[in-house]
Amino acid sequence: MPTAQLLALTGVSKEFPGVKALNNVHFDLNEGEVHAIVGENGAGKSTLMKILSGIYKKDAGDITYKGKSVSIPSPLEAQKLGISIIHQELNLMPHLTVAENIFIGREDRRPGGIFLDNTKLNEAATTLLKELELNLDPTAIVGELTIAKQQMVEIAKAVSYRGSVIIMDEPTSSLTPAETDALFKIIRTLKASGKGVIYISHRLEELAKITDRITVLRDGEYVKTLDTAGTQISEVISLMVGRTVEQDQRPTNRNIGNEIVLEVQGLSDMHLLKDVSFNLRQGEILGFAGLMGAGRTELARAIIGADPKTAGKIILRGKELKIHQPSDAVDAGIGYLSEDRKRFGLMLTQNVTFNIILSSIPRFANKLGFLKMKSADGIARDSIAQLRVRTPSERQYIKNLSGGNQQKVVIAKWLTRNCDVLIFDEPTRGIDVGAKDEIYQLLTKLSNEGKSIIMISSELPEVLRLSDRIAVMCNGRLTGVIDNKDANQEVIIELATKFSDDLTTVN
Repeated sequence: MPTAQLLALTGVSKEFPGVKALNNVHFDLNEGEVHAIVGENGAGKSTLMKILSGIYKKDAGDITYKGKSVSIPSPLEAQKLGISIIHQELNLMPHLTVAENIFIGREDRRPGGIFLDNTKLNEAATTLLKELELNLDPTAIVGELTIAKQQMVEIAKAVSYRGSVIIMDEPTSSLTPAETDALFKIIRTLKASGKGVIYISHRLEELAKITDRITVLRDGEYVKTLDTAGTQISEVISLMVGRTVEQDQRPTNRNIGNEIVLEVQGLSDMHLLKDVSFNLRQGEILGFAGLMGAGRTELARAIIGADPKTAGKIILRGKELKIHQPSDAVDAGIGYLSEDRKRFGLMLTQNVTFNIILSSIPRFANKLGFLKMKSADGIARDSIAQLRVRTPSERQYIKNLSGGNQQKVVIAKWLTRNCDVLIFDEPTRGIDVGAKDEIYQLLTKLSNEGKSIIMISSELPEVLRLSDRIAVMCNGRLTGVIDNKDANQEVIIELATKFSDDLTTVN
């Protein structure tokens, strides 16, 4: 076990207008250790990391680094100390090479100092990549790499500063299981070299595989630090949310109508989708499972008119729809919650009220086109209460809310529009276990009220917990539709890897 302490935070506090983000938080990190910080969205994890990396200044408390009390007034000072952070949202220059991204701002230059010395730059990158056992070409353009390889570039960049502390914020959120295993191999290499890794993840099942200790935060306060060995995930979850959360549930006592609300017949596009057909009943949650690239998001986007289809029909309550663009789908009563809520679901520079009424603006406009803000704020307050959105007020900017609360605002937007069919694409991506439970309860409540829901998820436990039926896709085709009672992870994986053109769909 590691003994030398690299980092210690004691009594750290941080307050923003109307929000106590951190209150008397404690944390420490040893050499050769992977120490996880977990908590619900809004627990204070990101704020604490931004203080450590010099983005925010603490209001109170002490930071000790290698036995000395330090101040971290800027990201540059953090890097000089030896503290690097890999943000959840990658911070790379897509038009530059791997080597240029790794050493950006620290490049070797030719005599005269004007032009880069690409030979030395690529040699240094090759040495570093070899050290980390990363199979990357230093001359490759970063924008042409997969997200997983871009993540590896971020890791190489963080290590290139040769510091002792590396912060990883949701490093596996966009990685496949194989890519996650490759990342864990790198983390073990860093650990063996004496580096300290602070690891933040909502995927709690990863903690037992890679961490030594786990510190739990809740509502901006320190709760407990646990040794990973001997700790059950259920205990971690209870500490995070302050209550027991059931993990292995299945739908029960569901009252699904016989009416087919939505029918998709022979849907194809020019790139991936091939003759996809299915139906959705009133009050049903139809889950879509499959591996990355199976075509689930492409299917949703084709249904709502975001991407063109080359063949197929979309029928709502017996009437064929002519959907050429997303506004046509909205007018028909079909709402789509994108997997990328920040790009396609929200206006981050606007407040909560504006985002909630975003799809229903004509309803809140007077004859002159001005918004009736009193009415809009009232609807927003009702939605905030109904969905338990954590925000100081309906006028808070949406960018200041946690990921889980942002997702609730997107849901509120479509509830305000009163859509009958809701398509949720990765509804809990980047959301903690407590907020997930609330989203699950909300989706079940909506279906019980008669809403028909398509839910796309890469998390099989989530699909099994919520779906009445499960549609599985592979390589742009629908390979099976099975009742929840007949489903398990093995059956779903088998269908998700069924690449044969000779497919038999079970309905």
